[in-house]
Amino acid sequence: MSVASGAITRVGDLSPGAFKARLAGAGVAVRIGPFDVRVKARARGLAAPLHALWRDYPLLSGARVLHAHVEVRDVWRLWPWPQRRVRFLVDGRAPHEDMPAGQALPVLEWGINLVIALRYHCFLMLHAAVLERGGRALLLPAWPGHGKTTLCAALAHRGWRLFSDEFGLLRPGTRELIPMPRPMPLKNASIEVIRHFAPQAFLGPAIPNTRKGTIAHVRPPADSAVRAGETATAAWLVFPRWEEGAPFTLEEIPKSEGYMQLATNAFNYEMLGEAGFSTARDLVANTRCFRLVYSDLEAAVTRLTELADGHDG
Repeated sequence: MSVASGAITRVGDLSPGAFKARLAGAGVAVRIGPFDVRVKARARGLAAPLHALWRDYPLLSGARVLHAHVEVRDVWRLWPWPQRRVRFLVDGRAPHEDMPAGQALPVLEWGINLVIALRYHCFLMLHAAVLERGGRALLLPAWPGHGKTTLCAALAHRGWRLFSDEFGLLRPGTRELIPMPRPMPLKNASIEVIRHFAPQAFLGPAIPNTRKGTIAHVRPPADSAVRAGETATAAWLVFPRWEEGAPFTLEEIPKSEGYMQLATNAFNYEMLGEAGFSTARDLVANTRCFRLVYSDLEAAVTRLTELADGHDG
């Protein structure tokens, strides 16, 4: 669809000052994958990095029903001593305790994840990174600490389209993966790994002393954000694990093992009952399942790309 010259259709079309003013006022309504969210913020140090990281998100205007209204604000705690904190609100209510000052960006991103995980059970939600290549989707289900987000960020900057580093969203009864490209939170040593591996990647500020260590977010590639309405069919399930110094291994595993690992990496599998079971069963039955152990990021990206491109030898 053509847009008139000068029209404001995405976050990056707003100047940093205008974006900050909207955040602090009526809020900014954006589309994040299948979700429409209004964000308000009066928190020190948030507006500038958020403007850069959300640059390619569509802006929404006019009266509409939104999936959530979220807010981040600085607050003061007076006891046991005066201290500035960060509060996350969803629809006017705080779902958890206030967080340390200076952490508004990760608090907002974690808060949006929390809202999605707790509310939107119209999807089977897998704890998995998802990327697309050649019209087919790769799922990377993994526990925290297994290198999922690092591998996802690397693939997203080597010819794969980012769907998510956190959520595999499936409509029950289908193998259709729904994109939700979000900033990818790298932790600790992974920050410099991606800076070196993908120097073209845009990273937000490094935020120290969070509950996960130092965090820096990688902006979704522009093409991934622009094409967030394009779904893909699952083709590969790869369960990754990074191990320092480990030899590279990519081996196909039985579907029974793939199913058990997939079910343990889901947010709402039990809640969906039979629909969750049948969707996960059919997903595994119609995909190839692999175990990946790696220490060399370049080797992992190369081999997964070869797999997607049909070079299985």
